[in-house]
Amino acid sequence: MKKAKISAVSTFHYFRLTYRSVLFLAVLIKYIVTRINGSEFYFSEHVVESYGLLFGVVWLIFMVEMVLRFSPSVIESPGCQKQFSKNYTPTGRTDVVLHDNNAAVIVALAWIVFNLIIGAFYMAGFLDDGIMLLLCLAYSVCDMICILFFCPFQTWFLKSKCCCTCRIYNWDYAMMFTPLFFLKSWYTWSLLAAAICLLARWEITVWLFPERFSENTNQYLNCENCSERLCAHKKQLARFRISLTQYAAKTINRILKK
Repeated sequence: MKKAKISAVSTFHYFRLTYRSVLFLAVLIKYIVTRINGSEFYFSEHVVESYGLLFGVVWLIFMVEMVLRFSPSVIESPGCQKQFSKNYTPTGRTDVVLHDNNAAVIVALAWIVFNLIIGAFYMAGFLDDGIMLLLCLAYSVCDMICILFFCPFQTWFLKSKCCCTCRIYNWDYAMMFTPLFFLKSWYTWSLLAAAICLLARWEITVWLFPERFSENTNQYLNCENCSERLCAHKKQLARFRISLTQYAAKTINRILKK
């Protein structure tokens, strides 16, 4: 069977997965070193000055990512690009179907409750600023894992066919930076503010132009027009996992029979 070529959009996803993982590991190492030295990790002027370069890189990367998300891009997923008028190609139908609106509300409530629990631990003193920042960076890595490999929101809640039709695609940064609500710093709140602006624009667009978000009314969301081709890549990964599992089972059986 011929292997599907990874698209430019998917390649960009892998690139983001790589540098987000590197950022997480870099901050994790800094955090461990700080705690080993007996210092607290808080967003005070001292900490920001001590680790200014690392914090600056993290802030700049994600701020640039969010600013670029406000405009159409050829290397971004169609999942977040369907909000723009230039990507709306009418099918001629008028029956806008957005089955996952109720599921989106459930996802939002579940995410808020989950992070409120984490926030309660932070307010009680069980978690410090460093852990909250690491949690955000872990969310950022998980965001790319959801896109490239497996998304629990799509599978268990939204039931959408792929990321291209995902109702909550542009919620990613707001979900990613939710823990920053509890950290009183311009550094953290500026990231959260930009993420909320992205979320607000997305939801306002869904409300005003729902036809852009429905496969029934927007040809841009049809499979034949997809520039991402992640579904083909995910099927290859699924076949590889099945083959690997079968090989492992055969190997174990062969060993047990000896």
